[in-house]
Amino acid sequence: MAIAYHITFGAYGFWLPNDPRGSWSDYVHAPRLRRFGPATKVRTRQSVAHVEHDYRQRMAAKRELQYPAVVFSARQIEAVGRGFGKAIEETGLRVFACAVMPDHVHFTYASHERSNGSLVGQLKSRATKQLNLDSLHPLDGAHTPWAEGHWEVYLDTEDEVFRAIEYVNQNPIRGGKTPQNWPFVISAG
Repeated sequence: MAIAYHITFGAYGFWLPNDPRGSWSDYVHAPRLRRFGPATKVRTRQSVAHVEHDYRQRMAAKRELQYPAVVFSARQIEAVGRGFGKAIEETGLRVFACAVMPDHVHFTYASHERSNGSLVGQLKSRATKQLNLDSLHPLDGAHTPWAEGHWEVYLDTEDEVFRAIEYVNQNPIRGGKTPQNWPFVISAG
């Protein structure tokens, strides 16, 4: 059993199932996206975010979404973080690192009795509720601001945990943002 996990999940429209860089999807459900090709299933555990690809094709597919792709503002990111804090308090989740980016989220947390899918669902739910409470929902409540599902990496050693923490903590900096310090993040040591 893993001692911790690195979890990633996206905002609505973040990574489409037929993204030209590859995806972890098996099928393109939305008929309006099928003209951009079949799902681009990859099996690697390594990020494919920086793989060279046809950027124009990717943006054209995003324009075909039913709703605009969600890109959180700084105020929305703060609201999402407050919502995550509520979910973490409710579940007792031990979070070692969190990065809320404009279009996706990274978490590193300790193994928990609940499934990752259940925990991610609660995180998304509380964040959405907080966005609504703050009148900051990016789609005015017309649709969830989150993409379906999540991606998880099992972390089996302390070295893997510390590498994941470093990766998550550096994510905002690599994205040109300031480091994030969430009150629910605890030391892994």
